[in-house]
Amino acid sequence: MLDHLLVDLITAFRASFDDAFLQRQAVEERFQVDVFLGDVSFETSYSLPGEEEPPRVRADLSIDWPTWSQTAYRSWSIGEGADELPEVVVEVALRVQRLAETPDAATIRSVFPAVGPSLGGEPLSRTSTTVEDVLESEADGGSGPSRYAVEAAYEGSMQFEEGHLEHPETLRPLVDPLARWVASTLVALADLPLRFLPAEQPER
Repeated sequence: MLDHLLVDLITAFRASFDDAFLQRQAVEERFQVDVFLGDVSFETSYSLPGEEEPPRVRADLSIDWPTWSQTAYRSWSIGEGADELPEVVVEVALRVQRLAETPDAATIRSVFPAVGPSLGGEPLSRTSTTVEDVLESEADGGSGPSRYAVEAAYEGSMQFEEGHLEHPETLRPLVDPLARWVASTLVALADLPLRFLPAEQPER
């Protein structure tokens, strides 16, 4: 088992989202390393339980561990001390997809608050709201209906204290509010009076 704060953080996120009764989309998980810059990122997706595939509403979670955080964590772990404690950048994209008609963006956006929960510091801030209109290509015969989606992205940093580095089990209370917020927002989005395409329609 790899003993690293980032692994402990990913474990805490998984436990929190599982306890919030969200369904993990394992096929969407990615653990990536930038071989040029050294940054590490973890991406995963969650939906409401019992949703068809692809789900109507989805949350995409991204955790970025920058190189300087790794340097700070290594210095702390070998007792050298560090000018700054490590932190990660967290991004959450809340998405309504498989829509059968042009969405009323104002109605959907009313469910997206201007800020999200705090991860031990400043709250996540909404950075953008995107409306997608996907048209069938001529190569596909153009016979299928257009597909629409709306996505709101939130971003913020999660700053660690020395106690978190010494006792990784203290990470869980930091991420529990995010899991509960994502679950309640997805439920609110799913309850909107929207018309969706059948599940067998491909999303991509």
